[in-house]
Amino acid sequence: MAKKNSDQLFQLIKSLTKSEKRYFKLYISRITSAEDAKFYKLFDIVDRQKEYNEQKILIKAPSIKSNQLSNIKAHLYKQILQSLRLYYAGNNIDFRIRELLDYTTILYNRCLYDLSFKSLEKARNLAVENDRASMLYQIIEFEKILVTRFIKSNIEDQVNQIIGQSDIISKKLASVNTFANLMLKLYSFYLKIGFIRNHKDFELANSFLYSTLPVFNEEQLSFDEKMYLYNALVGYYFFIQDFVRGYDYAKKWIELFDNNKKYVALKPEMYIKALNNFLVAQAKLGKYKEFNETAKRFDELKELPENILTLNIQLLIFKYSSTHKINRFFMLGLFTDGVKEIPKIELQLEQFSNKLATNYILIFYYKFACMYFGASDFQKAVFWCNKVLNTKEVNLRSDIYSFARILTLISHYELGNIDLIDYYIRSTYRYLIKKENLSKFYKITMKFLKKLGGISPSELIDAFKTLKEQLLPLTNNPYEKISFIYFDIISWLECKIENVPVQDVIREKAAKRLKIS
Repeated sequence: MAKKNSDQLFQLIKSLTKSEKRYFKLYISRITSAEDAKFYKLFDIVDRQKEYNEQKILIKAPSIKSNQLSNIKAHLYKQILQSLRLYYAGNNIDFRIRELLDYTTILYNRCLYDLSFKSLEKARNLAVENDRASMLYQIIEFEKILVTRFIKSNIEDQVNQIIGQSDIISKKLASVNTFANLMLKLYSFYLKIGFIRNHKDFELANSFLYSTLPVFNEEQLSFDEKMYLYNALVGYYFFIQDFVRGYDYAKKWIELFDNNKKYVALKPEMYIKALNNFLVAQAKLGKYKEFNETAKRFDELKELPENILTLNIQLLIFKYSSTHKINRFFMLGLFTDGVKEIPKIELQLEQFSNKLATNYILIFYYKFACMYFGASDFQKAVFWCNKVLNTKEVNLRSDIYSFARILTLISHYELGNIDLIDYYIRSTYRYLIKKENLSKFYKITMKFLKKLGGISPSELIDAFKTLKEQLLPLTNNPYEKISFIYFDIISWLECKIENVPVQDVIREKAAKRLKIS
């Protein structure tokens, strides 16, 4: 019976590179037992399958009985992981430190305290050199046990040194933990609602930040503490739409890595996130020249050594680089050029779809819809909006769902589907009320769209002008202005008033704002 590709063994085998598969086969070549021969056969069969199918496995490997398959799969899964651990042991610092800790434990249990201590020293040196604070804490805790077994004449000095180091690393880890937890909590708010919508949201985020942050002296913080602090503060300022302060802390985050070059290779994921947040801030603030310079730095990430460019890092690079490629077209108003890139990004998105979080897939779908809208391809805009609206994770990013509905309404108007607008307005009202998100922007816009079908052609331009006059004051409202980032309705209204494509209006504004000739 065929199963979905959620099978763990299938996913693991399909994630292997050619060199990893070659190493695995060398790793198990020493095994000759009948049972091991079966899991070797199973590996080859699953590797060739495009979709996981147990029935076909049993047909192609008659020596494997149906009641044996579960155990053989579990054994194969474990052997693959063990081979991968050995494959990357030489290049992965964490693996090497854990291996030394394992050796330390083995030697300690044999009462070989001198040898155990030497193994632990090697682990300590690696942890210090590569700034592995959490592992260093484990090493120090082991030292506390070992020092009582491996007694020397200078035991008092050694004990005082261990206790002092333990206190320092404990405080550092406590700060890192606090900053990381703060970022995680803010991220959960963001996943639920997007950016703050009202004063209630602001008070929630603000009170949480200042009740969580400990008293600290920024200059005295370690690299890790600063890195997680800047990460949390960038997230906070983005969440409350203060992109100027968000930019400042994103810049500090980048400068932290620039002043400590070795950490780019040691903490590549956080470096990539730092570049991503800097690009977000530059795009929001229209710093086009800076944006291009940072984008070049981001492109250089593809030149990182192979042992650093794990699939996880490749996923991050795809996710962020594709997003900023789209954002660049938005900044310049080059929607016709932008839609040409969408099929390429869509293809990669499909390849990574089972690895990307749903909220990020929603972001891509909505950005695609906006790109097609800007290029006046309203049919495609509706198509991608529907992809957003048909996603089952309705508790994620209510902001994107809300604006996908607005964009759908306006696209149907452009397509002449006036009969659909009334239905969509009613369902959108119900959704926004349920999500407690019926802002002035939504009220004014939907009231206008509801009566749009009854406005005579001769009165349309005046109606568009009136709507623009009603919406313009909201662009300076701290809780309403974010609506115009999700969807530039002012430019759309101006294109209707001036009877030109919306792309032309946005491009002209971009040229003036970014000082591009």
